[in-house]
Amino acid sequence: MSLTIKKIETFPIAVPLKSPFKTALRTVTTASSLIVRLTDSDGFTGLGEAAPTAPITGDTSASIKFAVEQVIAPKLIGASLNQPERVKQIIDTALVGNHSPKAAVNIAVNDLLAKHYGVSLSEWLGGYRQTISTDYTVSVGTAAEMVGHAKQLITEGFDTLKVKVGSQSPFEDLKQVRAIRQAVGPNVKIRLDANQGWHKKQAAKMINQMAQEGLDIELVEQPVPADDFEGMAYVTAHTDTPIMADESIFSVKDALRLLKMDGCDIINLKLMKAGGIDNALKINAISEAFGVPCMVGSMIESQVSVTAAAAMAAAKANIQYYDLDAAMMFKTQPTTGGITHDGAVITIPTDVGLGIEFQTK
Repeated sequence: MSLTIKKIETFPIAVPLKSPFKTALRTVTTASSLIVRLTDSDGFTGLGEAAPTAPITGDTSASIKFAVEQVIAPKLIGASLNQPERVKQIIDTALVGNHSPKAAVNIAVNDLLAKHYGVSLSEWLGGYRQTISTDYTVSVGTAAEMVGHAKQLITEGFDTLKVKVGSQSPFEDLKQVRAIRQAVGPNVKIRLDANQGWHKKQAAKMINQMAQEGLDIELVEQPVPADDFEGMAYVTAHTDTPIMADESIFSVKDALRLLKMDGCDIINLKLMKAGGIDNALKINAISEAFGVPCMVGSMIESQVSVTAAAAMAAAKANIQYYDLDAAMMFKTQPTTGGITHDGAVITIPTDVGLGIEFQTK
């Protein structure tokens, strides 16, 4: 008997953050997102989520809702889950771009499939490990604000900090990183994320200066504009600090192009950029073939898609870095279940699928 997709529903959510999230590209005080729920012919449901991040993915709340309801859903209703590869192809080819709405539906399909096989999503994807350890982001602010936040995070059990830079002059960035390193001591790992805020020579000079001063930066994420692949390769070649690509990588083609150029040392996988779990795993497989490890990160997303990202991260050996603090920033969650955390340590649920329940009002 054929198992088909019968219904696709969307539920917009808006949840205040505990404190403003500031980067070189934007400031967020309330997390807006779209929960997607698929129901199949056996009555099983699968959940997904799409987060609008217009400065990075180009997706807005309105465009995500339209893409899911008016474009993807009509093509997917009646599709057979006995042919999951075909279902995922329908999602990928429904429209050009629109990675976040595709991600939401892809996550929901994988949730459904894992439930039908009676396994957790992480087991469905590979089941390599049960726990992972995330960093926590120190948002852009004054030196005093960033130092205060960094100290607070250490007391909460985080030993790896992701510090946002690139929104002001490189000299100011350097002063803030110095202050944070002095405040947290030598045993805390510091990662920097410039969010495309530097130019290639500026970035190389800055990173090398930090190395000379012994600031011990673990890695630097996306130091130059997303489309400057040559700039990424330049910074990678002219520094010893590992360079991670984020906004430069949306697709398998992007990854292959940059890897062939020796344009990065690490790739950051995000479901909202890749268009879901399956495309992110393809990028991870190519990265692994080049001997390049991956990180899994997220946009400002709730427990739904962060749990999906964590399940994927825990499933694969080549995914060795984790930046999955987004849901921890929410004042409340729109769902129950999913990942749990004790300080930096995230535990992956063993319930079937995502292990998440969503009750509509």
